[in-house]
Order: sequence, then structure tokens, then C-alpha cells
Amino acid sequence: MELARSVYARTEEFPKSETFGLRMQLRRAAVNVASHISEGHGRLTDAENRKSLSIARGSLNELQTELELAGSLGFINEDATNELIELATEVAKLINGLLGVLEREPR
Repeated sequence: MELARSVYARTEEFPKSETFGLRMQLRRAAVNVASHISEGHGRLTDAENRKSLSIARGSLNELQTELELAGSLGFINEDATNELIELATEVAKLINGLLGVLEREPR
């Protein structure tokens, strides 16, 4: 949730031409990460949870790519880009940790 809130805040100042472009892609990907983690937590089986976490990880990779693009285009300053990428990396570690626990548990 912190990552999604941070992405929303940092994309607020994007150019108007990006209202329905990269700005919305970043926001959508960030919300998808949080949503799929939450969805997986509510699933009844570990296999379903793993699938949702895998989708969240894919959305996170998409977000990181889009952040790099936004930074290289000058839509987000370098410090903010690095801050968001670091936060995304922390979320990736958490997702990977959850996946690791689910893999070790008996099915």
C-alpha cells in the first residue's frame, strides 16, 4: 500500500499529456501489486495464493520498468525515481519471502 500511495504522489505532477499514458500505467501497476497480494491472502489454497503472488510480482516488474522510463523521460526526478525503485525492491523481497514460505509448506 505504501508503494501505491508513493507512486500516486510522485505521478501527480506528470505532464497533462501523460494523464492517460505512463502516469496511469504506473498507477495501475502499483495498485495491481497491492491488490494481488491482498487477493492471494484471501484465497483458500496455497496454490491460489502463490498464483496471486506471482501475478503481483509480474506487476511489480512492470512498475519498475515504467519507473525507469518515467525517470529517463524526466517525469520524475532522479532521487524520487531511486526512492520508488528501492521501495519496489523491498516489496519484491517480501513477495519472494512469502512465495518461499508457501513453497516450503506441505500442500
